[in-house]
Amino acid sequence: MLRLAAFAVTSALAAAAAGPLPPLPEPLGGLLSSGPDRLTITMAHTGNRQMDHEYQLECDPVGGNHPWARESCATLERLAAEGKDPFAPVSDRQICTTEHGGPATARITGTWHGHKVDARFRRTNGCEIDRWDQLEPLLPSGRS
Repeated sequence: MLRLAAFAVTSALAAAAAGPLPPLPEPLGGLLSSGPDRLTITMAHTGNRQMDHEYQLECDPVGGNHPWARESCATLERLAAEGKDPFAPVSDRQICTTEHGGPATARITGTWHGHKVDARFRRTNGCEIDRWDQLEPLLPSGRS
């Protein structure tokens, strides 16, 4: 027990002598930095030919030809405020249900909060369906 206490004191003194800790990294790997927000959303195989298009979305200020531009930008900002990266892929460690949400696919490229985006979305399992649904209306429903 005495050995453990001596180790704790020694560790604390060594940390204090090393100086202050470096600053923590920005949330989402810097996704919250400033910059132009311009995204291209390419939808395919949604089961709705009117939705199978390439859309442009600009945020801050809102613009582009996306049919729900204002709502899409608000969704992205809400996810960022919650500390989520809306474009992050599903983790390889995530356990997902084997349901299939249809053949819809989407690709989002461009710049958001000063960082390059190149993300692909599909509805091939429960995790991918949830990832897609989190971005509605940016990615309109791809249910078939």
